Amino acid sequence: MEIAHPYLLFLGDVPDSLAAKTAIGIVDWRKDWCLGQVRLEGCAADTGLPDMGIAEGAAAGARTMIVGAVNAGGRLPEHWIESIVAALNAGMNVASGLHVRLGSIPAIREAAERNGRALHDVRHNSETFETGKGTKRSGKRILTVGTDCSVGKKYTALAMDKALNERGFSSSFCATGQTGVFISGRGLALDAVVADFIAGAAEWLSPATEDTHWQVIEGQGSLYHPSFAGVSLGLLHGSQPDAFIVCHEPTRTTMRGVQTPLPGIQQVIDLTIQCGQLTNPDIQCIGVSVNTAALSEDDAWKYLAKIGEEFGLPATDPVRFGIEAMVDKIVAEYGAP
Repeated sequence: MEIAHPYLLFLGDVPDSLAAKTAIGIVDWRKDWCLGQVRLEGCAADTGLPDMGIAEGAAAGARTMIVGAVNAGGRLPEHWIESIVAALNAGMNVASGLHVRLGSIPAIREAAERNGRALHDVRHNSETFETGKGTKRSGKRILTVGTDCSVGKKYTALAMDKALNERGFSSSFCATGQTGVFISGRGLALDAVVADFIAGAAEWLSPATEDTHWQVIEGQGSLYHPSFAGVSLGLLHGSQPDAFIVCHEPTRTTMRGVQTPLPGIQQVIDLTIQCGQLTNPDIQCIGVSVNTAALSEDDAWKYLAKIGEEFGLPATDPVRFGIEAMVDKIVAEYGAP
């Protein structure tokens, strides 16, 4: 799947920034591919890009409108269809990370056919996966895991891959969600894979490679989240990580979208090791990544120092303060490149 850029990012009328995390993630990592954003009345998210109408975006040279908003269940709100049809009529392709296939909606399918435009459903693919085998394979792997969903697993994995490459390691980022696929240009939306094949899909995504090569795998959900734990467990078993990083947001008390209490960091470390040892007996935690966006800089440093001391692990906010300490941990545990 090759998605033409520049992008025009459609945010719809989502209620907060987390619901626009696809668009925001693209801007954070591929801003040079983006021209502007389209927001409907009532939208509470903002990528910082110029607001544009659809016709204005097309005139500016946008080749694809990305549906950069998400919701529980990956549905397409009916009142967004008009904007998608308008983008197709304006000569743009449309790409979406929602679960619903764009072409399954008659008005969108007809507009795409009439205008000769492409519809990209990033969450869907034509690959056929086997069930997971759990067989040991060559190469090294890092997986990001979470105390909750939407806590920074993708950003941590991207930052870790970038830092490893800058330090001379051979490293690659493995996208497991729609935003990661938009950013990296390849990958797999794991939550759209039939449950029996999640572990096998994770094995396919992070295949055997050179012994010195690191695959940094984007985590999904949380082993403790009642909605998404099934995907998280299949990804853990299939990715067979040697190392994992726990990602955490310190101001939450319940998990996003449910009333389940947020688990502690130690709980996540213990359960990840217990479950992960099924396919990699040597799995270990190499650090804690904390999303400190809701904290002042002084409070963030104090919190990270407390976490680092409590768990005896590097603790950082990779977006705010960098992730070098975790690369140092890789060097200490596995050797220099």
